[in-house]
This record gives sequence, structure tokens and C-alpha cells, in this order.
Amino acid sequence: MGKRAAFRLQPVLELRRTQERAAAQAAAQAANAATAADHAATERESALVGARPPASATSGVFVASMALLRVAAEDAAAQRSLATASAEQAELVRAQWTAAAQRTKALERLRDRHAEAIRLADQAAEERAVDDLVTGRAGRPRTEEAPWTE
Repeated sequence: MGKRAAFRLQPVLELRRTQERAAAQAAAQAANAATAADHAATERESALVGARPPASATSGVFVASMALLRVAAEDAAAQRSLATASAEQAELVRAQWTAAAQRTKALERLRDRHAEAIRLADQAAEERAVDDLVTGRAGRPRTEEAPWTE
């Protein structure tokens, strides 16, 4: 019917959508990093499963192999700690993405309410215009036409 009022928060909504997309990308990257760290930790742990010092070796070789196994076990433990920290970081980034999505959704609901309010205002204006037409006709005095045959 009349000129439609623009949604004044549209630029903010676009900014929130951009922030949400950036947060989603960061969450995907963090999840990929966590998965890669978990695979690396699993590989290092599985490499240690069958590792044993040689059965018949001199004491120096035995001590050296035990030291090597200890370093490998510490490395595997450090890699597992890194994987755990990476998974926790991915969870925090995912929570930021969720918050960004909620902020975007809130503005989208406001935009939808705005559009509905405009639609209802347009509908009410149209109904008033129709009512004015109808009541305008009803308020006019009827003029009777004189028959032309007189």
C-alpha cells in the first residue's frame, strides 16, 4: 500500500551474519586441528605398544633403549595432552559459533516481526480505504431520477 519502512537494523544483521560465518569457519578449523592432533597422538601411542628393550643386550644398550622408550612415552603423553587441549579449544570455538548464531537468529526474528508489522499495517490501511469507500457511498444522499416519460 504505502511506502514500506526499511528494517533499520539490516546492516547490523548483515554484520552478525558475517561474524557467524567467520565463527563457523573458525570452528571447522579448530575441529580439524583437534582431529589431526588426536590422530597424531593415537599414532604415537600405537607405535609404543610393541616397543620393548632388546632381550639380550649389554647393560649400556639396555639403559639406552629404556631411555629411548621413556622419551617416546613422554612424547606420546605430550601429544595426547596437546590433543586434549586442542579438543577443549575446539569446544570453546564451537561455543563462540553457537553464540554468534544465536545473536544472528535474534536479529532475524526482529526482522521477521518488523515485516509482519508492516504487512499488518498495510492490510489495515487497505481495509480502512475499502471501509471509507463503502461508508462514503452510504453517507451520500440518494437522488431519485425523474422518469423520462413524464
